[in-house]
Amino acid sequence: MSSDPLIVTLTANPSVDLACEAEAVRPVRKIRTRNERFDPGGGGVNVARVVRELGGAALAVVLAGGVTGRLIEELIDAEGVPRRTVEIAGRTRISQIVQDLSSGLEYRFVPEGPEVAEAEWRAALAALAEAGGEWLVLSGSLPRGMPEDFFAIAAAQARARGQRVVVDSSGAPMRAAVAAGGLDLIKPSLGEFEALVGRKLPESADQEAAALDLARSGAARLVAVTLGHRGAVLASAQRVWRLPAPDVPVRGAAGAGDSFVAAMTLALARGASAEDAFAWGSAAGGATVAQSGTAHAQRAEVEVLFRQMRPHLDRAAA
Repeated sequence: MSSDPLIVTLTANPSVDLACEAEAVRPVRKIRTRNERFDPGGGGVNVARVVRELGGAALAVVLAGGVTGRLIEELIDAEGVPRRTVEIAGRTRISQIVQDLSSGLEYRFVPEGPEVAEAEWRAALAALAEAGGEWLVLSGSLPRGMPEDFFAIAAAQARARGQRVVVDSSGAPMRAAVAAGGLDLIKPSLGEFEALVGRKLPESADQEAAALDLARSGAARLVAVTLGHRGAVLASAQRVWRLPAPDVPVRGAAGAGDSFVAAMTLALARGASAEDAFAWGSAAGGATVAQSGTAHAQRAEVEVLFRQMRPHLDRAAA
């Protein structure tokens, strides 16, 4: 049993993730697949899985329903991740990731998922209050029926309980959470960050200035922006850090951002500095990109990549 601070994650719109390979993806024709793999998915579920893989303590709170809800529970349990289910009437969605072997391209098919009633999302808030924990990660999309400011509401309640809060989402839910302020960490992708600040940020200096402004506004203590093959940027109110992308073979991007959030949050929960936590996040994201499937960062690979990433920050500070 880990003695680490407990990281509670919420997945409001989880999915059963089916990953497979096909010789070629073409229209109209029947596409035969192989090497099928089922994983429990959704932002918070992925974060909890990677926290556990890295030796931390996690509790996944999920809204799940129907026969597919029972399947995602089975998949979460099989990975040894503690969970708490908030029952909903709708069926949990199934997403599919297809690796096209002829082109090397990855195709992702993501349904919108079930509609959630007010009584169900209020039950989710109650479940978070009962779960406790030192950190709360609000990650992924919101299902239909949830108010756009749900993450802002959940974050405010968590802070009132003394919890530290991380948000990784997009669109209106992210904007509402950021507008409410007081977060410890947000982790948008570049596209999500541009949507958040309302303008394109094509140059490194633009990205760094915008992240610094947001951190100084009080929206979040730390603002991490992932840039895909261009690496990542981290800003506090005092300074900005930048890391290149880890040097790994790219086999799939699904869950890389969730792995980044998991490792960075765990490092912060363990008392690491912002720059160390940033390097852990980048390492976990890289370890996931190097694997097929969803959020499959392996602890040994993350540790190797961390040792490769951390010196970049030392050189930048020199």
